[in-house]
Amino acid sequence: MRYTHLFSPIKINKMIVRNRIVATPIGQKFYDKSLGGPGIVIAGSVITEPGRSSWASADEPYAFSKYEVEKTRQRMLIAKQAGAKASIEIGHAGQYARVKDYAKGPSGFIREDGVEVKEMTEEMMEETLSWYERTAFDAKDIGFDMIFMHFGHGWLAAQFLSPLFNKRTDKYGGSIENRARFPKMILERVRKTVGPDFPIDMRISATECVEGGIEFEDVLTFIKMVEHLIDSVQISRGLDMVREANVQMATTNFAEHMINAEYAKKVKKNVSIPVAVVGAIIMPDEAEHLIADGFADMAALGRALVADPDWPKKAMEGRSEDIAPCIRCLQCYHISTDHRNVGCSVNPRYSNEFWIPREIKKADTKKKIAIIGGGPAGLEAALIADKRGHEVSLFEKNDFLGGELHYISMEHYKQDIKTFLDYLKAQISRSNVKVQLKTEATPEMIKEIMPNALILAIGAKPATIQVPGINRKNVINFYDAIEHPDKIGQEVVIIGGGTIGAEIGLELSLLNHKNVTIIELTNQIASQGNMLYRIALNQKIKEADTLKIMLNTICKEIKEDGVIVQTSSHDEEFIKADSIIVAVGLTPNAAIAENFYGIVPETFTIGDCVKPRKIMESVFEGFTIGINL
Repeated sequence: MRYTHLFSPIKINKMIVRNRIVATPIGQKFYDKSLGGPGIVIAGSVITEPGRSSWASADEPYAFSKYEVEKTRQRMLIAKQAGAKASIEIGHAGQYARVKDYAKGPSGFIREDGVEVKEMTEEMMEETLSWYERTAFDAKDIGFDMIFMHFGHGWLAAQFLSPLFNKRTDKYGGSIENRARFPKMILERVRKTVGPDFPIDMRISATECVEGGIEFEDVLTFIKMVEHLIDSVQISRGLDMVREANVQMATTNFAEHMINAEYAKKVKKNVSIPVAVVGAIIMPDEAEHLIADGFADMAALGRALVADPDWPKKAMEGRSEDIAPCIRCLQCYHISTDHRNVGCSVNPRYSNEFWIPREIKKADTKKKIAIIGGGPAGLEAALIADKRGHEVSLFEKNDFLGGELHYISMEHYKQDIKTFLDYLKAQISRSNVKVQLKTEATPEMIKEIMPNALILAIGAKPATIQVPGINRKNVINFYDAIEHPDKIGQEVVIIGGGTIGAEIGLELSLLNHKNVTIIELTNQIASQGNMLYRIALNQKIKEADTLKIMLNTICKEIKEDGVIVQTSSHDEEFIKADSIIVAVGLTPNAAIAENFYGIVPETFTIGDCVKPRKIMESVFEGFTIGINL
């Protein structure tokens, strides 16, 4: 077996777990993950104190109440159906709880939404402790194999532990021993309730990633204080409701992989219980490394199992190249999208489980399918149509596959995209899809082939602007800038501050030490990106001393040695530049696509040639058209 450490059993308290993979609770979606082969499935979360603890709704019911308990039991059964141990996250939002009157917290204040947060008295603490006892008892009683105590990310227990939230001057505030008093009481009461042999897991943030947050030394002290009360600990980082720290909890493409490994290793050296680590563990090689090299005892996977729920099974079979990798776009995270357009860029079934099937079935009738365009939409359509048993031919005018991904994957901060592109290419290479590179399809060619269905996935081209000097030799489009960095001088102006222009500018400044000015027409950088992506991008931009961003600014003219712009104050300004990169977005090849209509009755247009959007839409459209042919 390739990953011997990852797939070795582990004992937690008296419970044997078949492997070292923990499926973390992302939302309440865990059916697919439970079939994918992890050792532990955390079947979502439950609140401890109805009306006082929910991060979703003041009306969220208690999961073990009379009319909810059957559904909760089903969650346990689903999690266990393929041999995993079933756990459940037990949480309390504390000062951030959705409430109808007041919230509880370590310290009193008025929230921005006008809700009063009351400093918890000992009577209020006792009320909360009794709910923790009841929740833990009910979880064990209903058949869960273990419980997962959420003591991280800025929720109630973490609020007491952290000086960022805890401003008390009594015995529950001040020193770490005092700040730890109430969180420790929670664990003491839970342990007494479930008994000595029932496994208790705990998640905690090693660092809160904001000024004034808890220091790692205090976190380690607390873990050692409660080690005798828990059976395993999961090391995370960041905060949830503080968005600047949220992007450290759920990282974007701007953060390294395995971001919490060093913290986990330090914890492991100081405790005798198993240590799990979460955070940007994308591929099996990384998980194996963490365990084999002593960083942790278990790898906790969140978005990696959203991207590919069969990650563990494929890894165990030595098929890591068949794992669809998470690209850390954060589209699966409702906070990023404000509950709009939630999904997964590489797994169309995620959030669409009720209508997209888990298994791709063979078509009743084999068809001849022609696909024009080898970008993500075309490749996904080809792969799914091939799995359906159709005869698929894919035509790509370039000598490479990937479309826009081909260029994006060359960028420093897009290595997750490169991994995804490599995955698509590997799948194509092992399929029956007939790929014809350097072949620009024509209507005449399609008429000659006469397929049963035609899929147009011809993408988009770099857009341009009509300003004097746009055709000068010092002007290049963003594809050329990415592919040929040697063409770029020391003084750079980028026209367009969308996601593409912003990341090119960041890389040229921060890594290549060029002087870069981004000119953006609107009042926001990277407006196409989701909220958390923009936060992470702006954090990285602050590190780039030679990057200047001019918002609400129009390019008026391009000169041989720079550009003339009109600023937000309507003043004109000259900016010196050796190279001008045009990154004003993409123009769909819709007109070209129109030429192919009327040849084949079943003709579909998908991806960026409809409208330039995210990878998620291209993959989704390719998948759904492919599966319905």
